[in-house]
Amino acid sequence: MWKLVLALSLFTSSMLSAETKVLAFSGSTRTDSINKKLVTEAGNLAKQLGATVTFIDLKDYPMPFYDGDIEKEQGMPNDAKRLRQLLIQNQVIFIASPEYNGSLSAVLKNALDWASRSEDGGSSRDAFKGKKFVLMSASPGQGGGTRGLAHLRSIIEGIGGTVISQQFVVPNAFEAFDSQGKLKNPQAGSELKQIVQQAIQ
Repeated sequence: MWKLVLALSLFTSSMLSAETKVLAFSGSTRTDSINKKLVTEAGNLAKQLGATVTFIDLKDYPMPFYDGDIEKEQGMPNDAKRLRQLLIQNQVIFIASPEYNGSLSAVLKNALDWASRSEDGGSSRDAFKGKKFVLMSASPGQGGGTRGLAHLRSIIEGIGGTVISQQFVVPNAFEAFDSQGKLKNPQAGSELKQIVQQAIQ
């Protein structure tokens, strides 16, 4: 009997994961970004657990810095619309944020600012409300990017998103990934997998 219960539990867990849509991106646009490596690792783990994962690069979504005059005169930029729709269409959002001067990157903050607007020029929580956000950071420093994640968490929660309690940081990150972009430390990989599993189920 217990085998049947276990099988049903595993089947149900798999079905839940399969129904979960994940959007994954980094707050860095640098080609060889350690945060791109980290969010790719997390997204691939989510795929292995049965989720549908969409990876994007913010470099492919260029948009001007948020300006009320631009919004009033020209409307929301097309790339801001594209990003906002992706946030709306996915249930779980993975963000790997670099730490720039103790905070998040300008390109990430700007993307969130535009996404928190509606296409008719008003404030909107549609891209954030009801979404689960998984925050992570890879940094060459000892802190692993924790100061930047504190700011990012505050912003996302302030615009309606739900940030899961666990976050994942990689200190000394230039030495943390192998030539394939995977985490070298098995314990770190296991911890990341647990966080991913918690988020998508």
